[in-house]
Amino acid sequence: MPIALLPDRTIVAVTGEEAETFLQGVVTCNVATLAEGEARLGALLTPQGKILFDFLISRGEGGFRLDVAAERAADLAKRLGLYRLRAKVAFAPDPTVAVAAAWGGSVPAAEVSTLRDGRLSELGNRLYAAEGAFSADATEADYHAHRIGLGIPEGGRDFPFGEAFPHEALMDQIGGVDFRKGCYVGQEVVSRMQHRGTARTRIVPVVYRDGQAPEAGTEIVAGQKSLGATGSGAGTRGLASLRLDRLADALAAGEPLRAGGATLGVEKPAFASFPVPDAAV
Repeated sequence: MPIALLPDRTIVAVTGEEAETFLQGVVTCNVATLAEGEARLGALLTPQGKILFDFLISRGEGGFRLDVAAERAADLAKRLGLYRLRAKVAFAPDPTVAVAAAWGGSVPAAEVSTLRDGRLSELGNRLYAAEGAFSADATEADYHAHRIGLGIPEGGRDFPFGEAFPHEALMDQIGGVDFRKGCYVGQEVVSRMQHRGTARTRIVPVVYRDGQAPEAGTEIVAGQKSLGATGSGAGTRGLASLRLDRLADALAAGEPLRAGGATLGVEKPAFASFPVPDAAV
């Protein structure tokens, strides 16, 4: 029943009487339907529909929490400020809040805010509290191995910011995009991809047959064609961003997939509704 501190994550607090209305108009997920006790995946996009920031959003004291990569918290607050205009809302990183994850039925102390991770039930809970409130018995690496094993991507580790569309990062599959709530930054492009079914690239789990996962960003090839690149890895498992049409062609031609000298097989995430060409490990 592990609990792992996530020092690479921090909170950006969004407060003010118009915080909900403001966020509803700029981020990909539905803020209005966000329940107490849920941490929901969301993103802020470029006008061209590519992911600038991904985060877990939840209701907090006086507004909302955005659980984001610590190194990008100040940039996120600054970017949100560009859209504020005259809205009564404020943004500020809150380094006093520690972030942790618990899975497998772990029960934290009573003074810790425990929220269900809305991406996938198997991920467990997100925990927020003052520094020192957690009793961790797992490592950050343990958490990422758990996440990778479930096929859940994370920005900066599995896709580069400013280059990937929400569909490519599986946000349409794990609750990160609401297609009915109305306009937000980049909404037209995302909606068009949804209705036309034009997402050819997807992040999928992979298994390395003859060694450990290579460095993130390693090119994946089949024959002379590039299929994509590796993302984060843990042991012999990892995530990879792949052109699924090229994967189908490679399988039909009997060409093995290789990354940094290692061969790999592709799996379909258990939660995925899109087809993945059969590549049994």
